[in-house]
Amino acid sequence: MSANNTGTNCRFCSEFAKANGVAPIGSVGNFDQWLIIEATPPWPVKIWMEPEPMPLSVIQLVNQMHADKQKFRQLAIAPDREYSHPGYTRVFFYRRPARLFAQYEKHEFVVPEDRVGELAIALLKQPEKLPAFEPYRQGTDHIRELFVCTHGNVDAACSRFGYPIYEKLRKHYAASSNGQLRVWRVSHFGGHQFAPTLVDLPIGHCWGYLQPEILDLLIHRHDSVARLYPFYRGWAGLTQFEQIVEREIWMQVGWDWLNYSKAGQVLAIDAAGGEYPDWSEVRIEFATPAGSKSGAYTARVEVSGKVTTACWSSSYEDEEPLEEVKQYQVNQLERVA
Repeated sequence: MSANNTGTNCRFCSEFAKANGVAPIGSVGNFDQWLIIEATPPWPVKIWMEPEPMPLSVIQLVNQMHADKQKFRQLAIAPDREYSHPGYTRVFFYRRPARLFAQYEKHEFVVPEDRVGELAIALLKQPEKLPAFEPYRQGTDHIRELFVCTHGNVDAACSRFGYPIYEKLRKHYAASSNGQLRVWRVSHFGGHQFAPTLVDLPIGHCWGYLQPEILDLLIHRHDSVARLYPFYRGWAGLTQFEQIVEREIWMQVGWDWLNYSKAGQVLAIDAAGGEYPDWSEVRIEFATPAGSKSGAYTARVEVSGKVTTACWSSSYEDEEPLEEVKQYQVNQLERVA
């Protein structure tokens, strides 16, 4: 089946996963840096391996970052009629500011199209060259950016379910935010089986299975945080099992947890489990914004069962094979000094 097939004969992976109870938590990569560049769609499946729409120098840089095993994620965003400028390209760069942190440090530039590769190299490899780009730096630290995956060439579920969520966020929430919120269409960042998905930066939260009725809570952060539980994929500042524990702590502490600086550590893990361990012991450290309170939580994450899922969307005539995936629960969560 073509990935662009969004017809009624399509078995969408995210609908199948949700119906079978596949939890989205722990499905996010752990990243220290994000490089996000405007590029006009349609985006090919292997956007970071083809010379268009990304400059060759950017593709080479991205491949080198991954070869060096950096905790790094690259994304493309679609130009926006209101936000974008003809002849110029917007570049976001987010970086982890410290071991314990609450949100990523944000840098934004709008540069001439022919200088995108030069800027990307300066941001990731040659910071001594960044002063040359100060005239293009944007003072947007106060703006929250939401990136909704609509990359249908990777999986049909992303465009079918992502675009309506993008439209609602863009037309309703961004338009009424007095310049405090922007919403972008973004390329694939994993987890299409949880579509519609989005990344919330600079905080670094990732979401899935999004529904229109939950957007008001996600944006305005009012009411009970527990309502967000089934939609949370995790915080990109942590690894898989750390993300699973962090969600439980957030549900206990409430909204104040978002302002705490955090870091995670896997203390022990089921070595016999290979890529999919049966258990892990985790420690999450925290400190309040003023540093008046700090401490840690420890917990054990264990397999709670297995469910069947479809990892890719496909036509009913040519269905992708199903897979069993482990589901996890948090046990023995304790706060320690």
